[in-house]
Amino acid sequence: MPNILSIQNSKGEKMKLPFNIRFHGMEPSDAVDANAREHVHKLEAFAPDIMTCHVSIDLEQKHKHQGRPYGVRIDLTLPGHELVVDRVQREDVYVALRDAFDDMKRQLEDVVRKRRGQEKQHAVPLHGEVVRVNDEGGFGFIRTPDGNEYYFGRDNVAGTTFDQVQTGSPVQFIPEVGGEGLQAKRVSLGKHRMG
Repeated sequence: MPNILSIQNSKGEKMKLPFNIRFHGMEPSDAVDANAREHVHKLEAFAPDIMTCHVSIDLEQKHKHQGRPYGVRIDLTLPGHELVVDRVQREDVYVALRDAFDDMKRQLEDVVRKRRGQEKQHAVPLHGEVVRVNDEGGFGFIRTPDGNEYYFGRDNVAGTTFDQVQTGSPVQFIPEVGGEGLQAKRVSLGKHRMG
């Protein structure tokens, strides 16, 4: 049964991600566990819809000409994708973790790039509620029922003016993952069904 990794997103909100770390051939280490969790946190900030992340660390048998390498495997699930990094081996467990998570980040980047192309063709609207509005700056944030927050600017409001958007307003929008994170496009006001 995976642990629930409670992490804070960039806005300081607690988020929960099923996370499991297994140690094979070695004693469990709180320091290694904390290091792996930090790497998972960075992945979750990059791809907020990660559903599960399982990390296995194996202390391999000794090689003839070198010390005992650590093998790292990461299994990560997000909607429509199961990603695997298998057997990154290094003599330093922290280097092995870093390299394995770097490989996973590259796979996630590929998935996000493909999604961007698909979202432009097959965008599915989300529902949410405006939680903050900065009238002077001309931007705000929408929170969806799953707790994610999406940035929107004055130019992203459709069918009404930015001045009519208020905190607490129910909205519908097209989600997009941008360089700065989650963004809302074509934000429209109305009594949309939340869920």
